Amino acid sequence: LKAAAEEEAASSQAAQLVEYALNFVGCSYVFGATGPSSFDCSGFTQQVYLHFGYSIPRRASIQATVGTSVAISDLQPGDLVFYGDSEGVGHVVIYIGNGQVVHASTPSKGIIISDLYYRTPMCAKRII
Repeated sequence: LKAAAEEEAASSQAAQLVEYALNFVGCSYVFGATGPSSFDCSGFTQQVYLHFGYSIPRRASIQATVGTSVAISDLQPGDLVFYGDSEGVGHVVIYIGNGQVVHASTPSKGIIISDLYYRTPMCAKRII
């Protein structure tokens, strides 16, 4: 029973995290920025998690080393999804459910919602 209660609390907190992250849609992307109105990809994920008391590393490639690994097919809202190439991880997003992610995309796009498969995901991590 305790495990079920903990799981429910985690999913409730993850839902709150997604709702909070969505408040930033439309903010600007600035490389190296960590808020409050401009972010880069890992600065965005770091600040959203920090708001809920979770301290995660600053760079996407290092964020990919923390938390619990989850299969892309088992994503839950609030999970971090990582993208990259043969050089390694280069971008991080927050899964928001229904096959969509929110992320600090590019200087021209800012913080947007995209389809999970707008690029091929490399891996995913669960922090909450």
